[in-house]
Amino acid sequence: MLDTVVNKLRSYRKYQETYRELSRLNSRELADLGIARGDISTVARKASI
Repeated sequence: MLDTVVNKLRSYRKYQETYRELSRLNSRELADLGIARGDISTVARKASI
């Protein structure tokens, strides 16, 4: 059970970190990566798995 909680916390922190980093990029930089601003949440969620 503790392992599950720890893994969920790690995943959430990774999501937050990825979301924050992508949000700091301007639209041009996101476009260079092939990411639309509206897709940041989805990309961050996938990165945290």
